[in-house]
Amino acid sequence: MNRTAVARARTDESTVREKLHAAAAQLFARKGYAAASVQEIVARAGVTKPVLYYHYGNKEGIYRAVLAAALDDFEARVGAVEMLAGSARTRLHRLFGEVFDLFHRHLDVVRLMHSIYYGPPQGAPAFDFDRAVFRLHDTVLKIVRQGQKAGEFQGDAQAMTLALLGACNECIDLELVHPKMAVDAAGFGRVLDVVLRGMRKKVRQ
Repeated sequence: MNRTAVARARTDESTVREKLHAAAAQLFARKGYAAASVQEIVARAGVTKPVLYYHYGNKEGIYRAVLAAALDDFEARVGAVEMLAGSARTRLHRLFGEVFDLFHRHLDVVRLMHSIYYGPPQGAPAFDFDRAVFRLHDTVLKIVRQGQKAGEFQGDAQAMTLALLGACNECIDLELVHPKMAVDAAGFGRVLDVVLRGMRKKVRQ
């Protein structure tokens, strides 16, 4: 097989996996893990059952793959922000901007994670959702403390971290539960600005 044929085959496989991921995420989010069947997933993806079994083994395999792909994307973006130079305020804006973009990019996966993390298990296999929860918390806290050290922020670092995370979570929850009240990226940025202004170190007159 020549290079062109190999590249085409890899592209085709990638496209198939993307379709399966999207179909599985949609069905798991809307019906729950137990109620979503392999037949429904492959029908929505436009492939056959053997294709899913070849790539993922079974329904549990694609469930884990869908969640892992979203969390790997999250980890890569958070790690990239940690490497950035600049003020803590700028990096926090960038970090939460990435989180907000990821939320929209993986909306069905977020719905699925919320339904299992905060609701009944639905017979779904165990998965380490706390990996993302603690990773984001620890990264925000780290940047806040760097901002304190640089003289940008003053106050309790943990309290400021929770305030930032709370603002982010509220904006995400609004879109999930009350989409008519949802804010866009610019509105989300303004919410962050309100919190960050409260964190700013006061200059004595």
